[in-house]
Amino acid sequence: MRALDAAQVRRWAVACVQSLDAHREAIDRINVYPVADGDTGTNLLHTMRAALDALLRAPARARSEAGAALAELARGALAGARGNSGVIASQLLRGFADALAGSTELGGAELRSALDAAAARAEAALSHPVPGTMISVVQGAAEAARSADSDELGDVAGAAATGAAAALERTPRQLAVLAEAGVVDAGGRGVAVLLDALVAVVAEQPAALVAAARARELPAPELSMYTAREAGSDQFAYEVMYLLSEVAGNGVDPVGRLRDALVGLGDCVSVVGDGAGLWTVHVHCNDVGAAIEAGIETGRPRNIRVARFADAPSAEASRFVRDRAVVVLVRGTELGDLLVGEGVTVVPVEGEEPAFRLLEAITATGASHVSVLPADAGLTETADEASIRAVAAGQDVVVVPCASPVQVLAAVAVHDPRRRAGDDVVAMAEAAAATRRGEVVVAAEDGITWIGACSAGDVLGFADGEVVLIEPGPAGVDALDRAACGVAERMLGVGGELVTVLLGASASDELADELTDYLRREHPETEVVVYHGGQPDAVVILGVE
Repeated sequence: MRALDAAQVRRWAVACVQSLDAHREAIDRINVYPVADGDTGTNLLHTMRAALDALLRAPARARSEAGAALAELARGALAGARGNSGVIASQLLRGFADALAGSTELGGAELRSALDAAAARAEAALSHPVPGTMISVVQGAAEAARSADSDELGDVAGAAATGAAAALERTPRQLAVLAEAGVVDAGGRGVAVLLDALVAVVAEQPAALVAAARARELPAPELSMYTAREAGSDQFAYEVMYLLSEVAGNGVDPVGRLRDALVGLGDCVSVVGDGAGLWTVHVHCNDVGAAIEAGIETGRPRNIRVARFADAPSAEASRFVRDRAVVVLVRGTELGDLLVGEGVTVVPVEGEEPAFRLLEAITATGASHVSVLPADAGLTETADEASIRAVAAGQDVVVVPCASPVQVLAAVAVHDPRRRAGDDVVAMAEAAAATRRGEVVVAAEDGITWIGACSAGDVLGFADGEVVLIEPGPAGVDALDRAACGVAERMLGVGGELVTVLLGASASDELADELTDYLRREHPETEVVVYHGGQPDAVVILGVE
């Protein structure tokens, strides 16, 4: 991919949420600085969910310009920021938005500028930046991007992710508390996850699958959850956060005055704005009332959150009643019936708003992790749209790439709820990708194909999406049989052990018998299974594994 447009920016936001969800627990476990409260991964996830939600609710301009989409992400992240890490993540997005203001696309050169701006914004967010934190990782990514030999987006993104990983590995040498715990910086690990997600989107790979396949288990800290905090900050018992608006100048710098007042009360102070009059305030202190009063003297505080560090982190109440579910979006009632028998949730494509009905089905599963399988390539966009909405609402949803019902059947066949969710998704994706697909359809009109002209009523044979043969019409049993046998022969020419035949709504029993007889006679080494799929378009769909 040479550049990210607004739609791809949205895909990156979804990928960030999915990847952070996959890494949340591991990041929480290594969270020892500035406070060992085990919530950095959770805070980053909540912050990015708020960013995605803001983008999904954004006006039309954010759907056409990458810069506008990034601005909405930054605004949502700032308003929903959790903890120090969430504030810095919001500034990372703000830096991207600043660099892309008014731009319709994000290319390699723009990404360099965006990372430089993000590094500057992230450092300016804190009153006392410390080396060895997520700010160092953002800076490492920016420096590596500047040093990339190419201006291609993929090369710059890859260099940034590599630079972030290298900077992350250096954090224990920069911050003693990390070295003592034997871990890297938790916030820095979150930055690396966000950039890994960007690389996956640029490479046009399913980011959730990449995250699951490449997830590295991080070592747990070998010290108490309530380890002493650096720079004497163990004297501060509370974290205070709020949003601030209607800031009045009165001839002075009100934000600077607020920041100075908070520095006098505690540490880990950040006061950052979205450029449109909204500020997020964060401080660790003992005098909660004074921290809030300082905000009242500056503007109008709202969404005030106070956490006491001595309180053990409580598990968030779950709205989910089970761990795993598989949802399939299909055309054809009989295929749906076949899949229901395999224990999956089936959503038939009927009428209007299939994305909304798919979203309803995903939510109704009550599962914390849902794998969505579109039964043909034309349903992928619908599956993506529904999954984006579900992810923004807090569900972990992954669309497994499938271009045919036979690939869905292969994926469902290897589904195993006893595996880890990430491993199961990878296994289904690999099974689908390993299944070659063929189709026999009747041409609806005259046209030109890669192998020549066809007329309405001719029979077309497809292998992996390409026309490989044309049988002159009319489309009787003999022409359909020749086409189906020809497609099967071409597909089995490179080997295969199992042939799956899905009969369409217009396929006759005679055609099914002729095709299976041919396969068993000419390829006795292969196993043949035949199902009635009921698909309205293809007369026959073939899968070879």
